[in-house]
Amino acid sequence: MAHSTRTTEWPWPTGAAPLAAAIALEGVLVVGYFLATPGDVTVPRYVLYPFVWINAVLVAAYRTPIPAAPPRRHLLAGAIAAVYFLLLANWAGLVGLTVGGHHPIPEGVLGLSVGAGSPGWGRLRLVTRVFYVSFVPYRVIGYLGLTYLVYAAILDASGAVASGALGLVSCLSCSAPILASFATGLLGGWVTLMSTAVAYSIDVSTVAFLASVALLYWRPGFPSFGRDADDAAE
Repeated sequence: MAHSTRTTEWPWPTGAAPLAAAIALEGVLVVGYFLATPGDVTVPRYVLYPFVWINAVLVAAYRTPIPAAPPRRHLLAGAIAAVYFLLLANWAGLVGLTVGGHHPIPEGVLGLSVGAGSPGWGRLRLVTRVFYVSFVPYRVIGYLGLTYLVYAAILDASGAVASGALGLVSCLSCSAPILASFATGLLGGWVTLMSTAVAYSIDVSTVAFLASVALLYWRPGFPSFGRDADDAAE
């Protein structure tokens, strides 16, 4: 009597292959940096935090499609998401104005400067007499990823309720994850800005960032769960 054998194949979760490739590349960058420079690892978690931010938000963004919506709704979501990004960037000290202070900006501070740091930490800073821009790779990527998730969440929520901002605000279950992500994201930015005064500021901002990613990805309380249906069909 012949017996047939069947093996069950367990598919990788969506985005697992790109994540594995990203982690491998990050490992090469970190090892290469510390081999090529005299720097030492004093606090290992600080070396890893940039990649926690980048990987978490990239996986969430990769698995979050943009819902179909009319152009007007896209404009509304884009405007809110842009304000969200600027608030986060300002509170984290990435962008801001240099005018209006009691003392003029010293000449030696003006211009472009590059700060050394392990992968994810290197800072590129531009200071003018009107504004400043500071590029910290993991924070810029993290906040851009959050902005994308906010954009998708607003489109999803506004598509499930009455069109426009009034319908979005009136649906507490729709707006709660978005508003909560504003609060946690701004908390993380504020703690980062006050890093000289607050112990474990990077740890707190990382927890706040991951909480924002989780809220915007799973969106508890949303009446629309298009992504869940897609996941179930995989």
